[in-house]
Amino acid sequence: MFFNPLLLIAVGLTLAVAVWGIVDTAGLTQLATDHVRLVFRSRGWFVMLTATTLLLTCGWLAVSRYGRIRLGNEDDQPEFSTMSWLTMMFAAGMGVGLLFFGAAEPITHYLFLVSQEVAPRQSATWALFITHFHWGLHAWAIYGLTGLVIAYFGFRKGTPQLISAPIKTVFSGEKWPKGVGWLADLLSIYAIAIGLAGSVAMGVFQVQDGIAALFNWEQTGLTLSLAVFGVLVLAYILPLMVDLSKGMALLSNTAIMIAVGLMLYILLVWPTHFLMNGIVEGIGTYISGVIPHGFTTFTFHDEQVESWFGDWTLNYMVWWLAWSPFVGVFIARISKGRTIREFLAGVLLAPTVFSIFWFGIFGGMGFFQGAAKKLDPSAVPSNINQTTFLLLDTLPLSALTTVATIVAAFLFIVTSVVSAAYVLAMFSTGGDQNPSVKIKLIWGALLGLLGLSMILSDSVSAVRQIIALSAGPFVFIVILLMVCLLKSLKKEVE
Repeated sequence: MFFNPLLLIAVGLTLAVAVWGIVDTAGLTQLATDHVRLVFRSRGWFVMLTATTLLLTCGWLAVSRYGRIRLGNEDDQPEFSTMSWLTMMFAAGMGVGLLFFGAAEPITHYLFLVSQEVAPRQSATWALFITHFHWGLHAWAIYGLTGLVIAYFGFRKGTPQLISAPIKTVFSGEKWPKGVGWLADLLSIYAIAIGLAGSVAMGVFQVQDGIAALFNWEQTGLTLSLAVFGVLVLAYILPLMVDLSKGMALLSNTAIMIAVGLMLYILLVWPTHFLMNGIVEGIGTYISGVIPHGFTTFTFHDEQVESWFGDWTLNYMVWWLAWSPFVGVFIARISKGRTIREFLAGVLLAPTVFSIFWFGIFGGMGFFQGAAKKLDPSAVPSNINQTTFLLLDTLPLSALTTVATIVAAFLFIVTSVVSAAYVLAMFSTGGDQNPSVKIKLIWGALLGLLGLSMILSDSVSAVRQIIALSAGPFVFIVILLMVCLLKSLKKEVE
């Protein structure tokens, strides 16, 4: 069942990228950079329009009459508690990225805005807003819409939990859905594998730098990266061999508890009033600007601003699209029995609120310590991997918080690999919600190999470009999935 033409091609594509990345890292990176730059310049407007349309559609569905529809039979109840559901979803969808960019991204945006002659105080406000925009409602609307489509058709219509299933179901009388559905599944597998491998690499980079900071190692080289990677591979094998509810729930709950503990510690140990003021202001700025900024493309700015917009905002939107088949299918799998309104409220609001607090605390502390001359903001762009640890080093109990960050980052990587391997195994078995351990382990090995190729690039920028390269075509697939959902919902309530 595993070795069908679709999967052979998908495995061949991912292996080709992995081998290329190992043999000619610079060549792959350059191709990805050139292609992504071209796509962003020609279709950046379409990416922003798509992301904002998905958000508006999710908001409308949540408050409409369709919000009462249950994802499953009317008497189905959720398989997981609300807390476990939210933590599993959040760990799969964001996880290590929050630890990686918590302070680094707001400071990087701040430095850029100041270089554009924006007043420092306004630069700090806008740096946090832009960070909230990248990690907030737009990201989770992309995930949420994809997950909602898969959950609705899978649990209510009885289709396999595949990206192609809604397309084949809604347009069953046409000739084209079979070919388009096949292509959608192929691109989904490819995007999941490449996107997840990139996150594995970023997680390994952060764990490596955390260990280096803990032991005051100035030079770690590739040896430590490979050692961390080896331990990671061993760590995710066991969760792949047990039931999803046992492995993922435990790992994600533990990782989230550590992350929340870190966040609360920073909030309480130092200028609580300063951080809370920034969070409250950040909430207001975000609410008032999130929709208008979703239509912003920086058309009439110079090339420097255009490059910054592409490297961050467009890159993030495409990154979330690359992860949407993986996170969306995973969220769908754990959401049976919830109503559409409950699903969308949980998927969009809870992670967004958490992200605003997270970046408000870590970014706010970065600004505070920078103003106090305890953290040099100019060192951040060239040390993004290390920024979180540089910040923690300015606070009491830095050794303890560094260890906690390393552990949380490691657990987030493991949960991402486990959930991605599970989703890929589902695709490998025609949508089976309980794929065999053997198939999950096969995909775990392939994800490890891809992650290794990304690690060898030794560059966060290169990793992000390669991820964006894999996700371009999925913009059109997500739009088609949205059309399938709306057509089916309209037919159901007629």
